[in-house]
Amino acid sequence: MRTRVAIIGSGPAGLLLAQLLDRAGIDSVLVERQSAAHVQSRIRAGILEAGTVELLRRAGVGERLDREAIEHRGIYLQWPGERRHLDFTELAGRAVYVYGQTEVTKDLLAAREKAGQAAFYEASEVALHDVATERPYVTFRDADGAARRIDADAVVGCDGYHGPSKQAIPAHLRQTWERAYPHAWLGVLADVAPSTDELVYAWHPDGFALHSLRSEHVSRLYLQVDPAERIEDWSDDRIWEALATRLGLDGWTLSTGRITEKSVLPMRSFVTAPMRYGRLFLAGDAAHIVPPTGAKGLNLAVADVAVLARALTTLLRDGSAELADAYSDTALQRVWRCTHFSWWMTSMLHRHGDDFDAQLQLAQLRRVANSPAAARELAENYAGLPIPGGLDG
Repeated sequence: MRTRVAIIGSGPAGLLLAQLLDRAGIDSVLVERQSAAHVQSRIRAGILEAGTVELLRRAGVGERLDREAIEHRGIYLQWPGERRHLDFTELAGRAVYVYGQTEVTKDLLAAREKAGQAAFYEASEVALHDVATERPYVTFRDADGAARRIDADAVVGCDGYHGPSKQAIPAHLRQTWERAYPHAWLGVLADVAPSTDELVYAWHPDGFALHSLRSEHVSRLYLQVDPAERIEDWSDDRIWEALATRLGLDGWTLSTGRITEKSVLPMRSFVTAPMRYGRLFLAGDAAHIVPPTGAKGLNLAVADVAVLARALTTLLRDGSAELADAYSDTALQRVWRCTHFSWWMTSMLHRHGDDFDAQLQLAQLRRVANSPAAARELAENYAGLPIPGGLDG
């Protein structure tokens, strides 16, 4: 096969890039190791920045989002005896939106099908070749086991931490920074209406807790646990008891219901550079991973794609390499800012160390709650920094 852009990975980053390129008149082919049903069912992020929402609208996949997304003006910060609201709209001039990654993926898959562009699911033995040249190609076996080859003008790796794309960059050119955190999140989905009007980020001596949601009838909740915890050791009753304790506040009650999904999510930060090598470009989790505390993962991938779609369009349609040459440096500036914010939120809210560390965390929480300047800094980062170059292109 021959295409302009071969995209490895059909999560939200790969699908959105394909959609943006299609609207610019540039054809692409998607190659994904999982089935389409598996990709669609993955439960991940649920908070969209205002810039992410606007880009999805401009990509032509915002119709259902506009009907069903829940706008949130801010979050609550909580510690024992205190729950304080930060209004992002007042502090930063923009809100965030609750709309699950599964829903974003459904919208993008529907757009891909409508566009009629090729996609291969359940691909195996995916390998990238000659990416340092202007004639890269990708080989793999399709779902039936047949050998396939896709020749392209550019290859984009949106295939996550374990995918082959970043390994195609020579080891002596690659730099990697990584931090594993000494805690994980036990996350649950529950068929119960949310107990609050906004997300609650709670510091507690027993560990962090988060009350989030997916809809008016489904709650998403998290507990800080040890990374070695086994999900089998956490009964529904134990989970609800821990959540009620850590989120507890006089005059407020946590509603409980049927838990439909639960898992333990280890937390780490990871950044690799460069994000471009020859005609290979990395985006999303293939290049960086952040802990979920700052709600940056999906939004950071979308920002990568916004910058990359413009760079590939000017390179392949207009013949200008300027934005493509700058892509890695441009994207990494935002990556490191969001990595810092995610680290800061994680460090402030998760119980670690001794009582001295606990008092430092409480001092920081009070500072954010009581200082307009500190609150504005959190709000601007959480609600979303500007995407480099804006949203046009």
